[in-house]
Amino acid sequence: MISSYPCLYSFRRCPYAMRARLGILFAELQVELREITLKNKPPQMLAISPKGTVPVLQLLDGTVIEESREIMIWALAQRDSQGLINAETLLEANALIDKNDNEFKYWLDRYKYADRHIEMTQTEYRQKGGAFLQLLEELLTKNPYLLGKSVTLADIGIVPFVRQFAHVDRDIFYSLPYPNLQRWLQDWLSHPLFLQSMTKFQPWQEEDEVVIFAKTSYKGFDDC
Repeated sequence: MISSYPCLYSFRRCPYAMRARLGILFAELQVELREITLKNKPPQMLAISPKGTVPVLQLLDGTVIEESREIMIWALAQRDSQGLINAETLLEANALIDKNDNEFKYWLDRYKYADRHIEMTQTEYRQKGGAFLQLLEELLTKNPYLLGKSVTLADIGIVPFVRQFAHVDRDIFYSLPYPNLQRWLQDWLSHPLFLQSMTKFQPWQEEDEVVIFAKTSYKGFDDC
């Protein structure tokens, strides 16, 4: 079946794909979603994005967006009724996401897969990642969200990675001295748009019916 929607290749548990889906949901857009498996990537995805990582978004004019942050920004440029992108916080949001992607993710991967990176212990990797978590904790002592009193690009861009870090060992994470960060993460994990972003889909096959990933009329965050 031919779709009349932009096409998003995604993998449910990938934090980069999570942030892309969150951007699309907050923008109240609709895309065709093609869930992939990392061990059997569809040739249709590799044809438009040979690097083979998700998320990948192909627009109706053929334009391909291969970076998760760019997908978030593209989506919110179409519709941003909650003001996730604004001039006052955008520079700081991008700097925080840069630190997440370029520093924290390095330690997160080694913490999660410590048996593959034997240069340090898992505890040492966790402590290295803790420097970024402490920064977030300090930001959240001032406001309910990372950059103020309302959700911004920084929140949806970073929460999938904090979730992944926490889920390496939930007991340890919730024993750490990050009460505000723990509250923020729990609020996000129960947020209706986050729950919707984590809907399970079967891996896409070419003959499948089109899966529309979904416009929503959700009106706010504060009910969490």
